[in-house]
Parts: sequence; structure tokens; C-alpha cells
Amino acid sequence: MFFASAGNILAIIANYWFGYWLYEKTRTKLVSSKVGTKSLEYGHRYGYFILLFSWLPVLGDPLTLVAGVLRLRFVWFVLIAGSLRVARYYFLSQLV
Repeated sequence: MFFASAGNILAIIANYWFGYWLYEKTRTKLVSSKVGTKSLEYGHRYGYFILLFSWLPVLGDPLTLVAGVLRLRFVWFVLIAGSLRVARYYFLSQLV
């Protein structure tokens, strides 16, 4: 369980930094479009709440990438998303 959790936390950190880098490359396009501006506002308003769904298998990885694009605070991101990933593996190990 330790190695699975550690690997998963490293993966969400990599997704976050990739999203952070991606924002640098797409900033002008996001800010200049109406949909992009609206999406950024929505993301900043509900970003940490949306991270509560980052433990889900298919939906979680794109959400961690979006957290980087939104530039959510890194420490809070790791605490929320990382603890949920560890909890997921803990509950899965209890089922087996």
C-alpha cells in the first residue's frame, strides 16, 4: 500500500506541474475567450471542492491536471488530493 500511495502521489504532483506549465503556454487563449474566462472563474471558485473527486479512477487524473492550470496552492493540493488517494488505497486494501 505504501508504494502504491507514494507512486500515486508522485503522479498527481507530475500532473499538477504539467498543468502549471500548460497554463503558461495557453494563457492568452484562455483569457481572451469568453468560455476560457468563465471556466477560469468557475475553477477558482470551486477548485478545492472539485479536488474532493480526485480520488475517482478515471476522473481524478484530469482533475489534478486542471488544478495545475488553475494554479491552486500546491500545499493544499497535495494535502487534499494526496490524502484522498491514500484513503482510496487504504479502503481497497480493507476490502481484500
